[in-house]
Amino acid sequence: MSVEKFLKQRAVNIAVGGSYTPAKWFDPKGKPRTFACRTTRVSPFRMMVEVPVVGKIGDTVTSYFSDFGKLEGFISDTMSGAFLFELEMTRPMREKLASKLPWLEKKQKNPSILDARKDARIIPANPHTMLTLADGSIHECFVIDMSVAGASVSAQVQPPVGMPLAIAACIGRVVRLSRNGFAVKFVEPQNRHDLNRLIIRSALLPSTSGAKDVSRLGARHVAA
Repeated sequence: MSVEKFLKQRAVNIAVGGSYTPAKWFDPKGKPRTFACRTTRVSPFRMMVEVPVVGKIGDTVTSYFSDFGKLEGFISDTMSGAFLFELEMTRPMREKLASKLPWLEKKQKNPSILDARKDARIIPANPHTMLTLADGSIHECFVIDMSVAGASVSAQVQPPVGMPLAIAACIGRVVRLSRNGFAVKFVEPQNRHDLNRLIIRSALLPSTSGAKDVSRLGARHVAA
């Protein structure tokens, strides 16, 4: 099915975070790569999923969502930063998913307790932005969540712990690797109200000054 046709079908618009393992993507050791993802529209038969690595039509996908569990299927259509995921499941599983969707939709329209931590995590409405490494290379990435202190990111590249980089205009270092991405700590705490503007930028390329800052930070890292 095409994305255009799915958008005209009955479904719920909900954002549920998870992870997925696309076919034919492997790490340097030959193990399947896992990336972070987030749904935008879901029905009992298929879902739109925002991702850092889109894949190709026909590729099989294995995914896991905390609210849905393990889901398997294939890509039936793609668009920039997302794909349409056709769900392959038994009838009882489909009925269970159908009964859960209205509840999830209602829950997201009435969010519960706000995160009161000092560095509360923010899930951006648009998760796609650009990643600049110390060597000046630029890569697309998917922001899982972010705070004034740092961000969790999923991307086709996976820089090592300690590497300096920039997520759009925010400079930082990789402090932790995870199964589906990595965590970045900013060099300086950011203003919470400026996060979306600084990290989720509409420009395709980060600023030249930002790239130079990463290069300088990288040089200091090597010297250390």
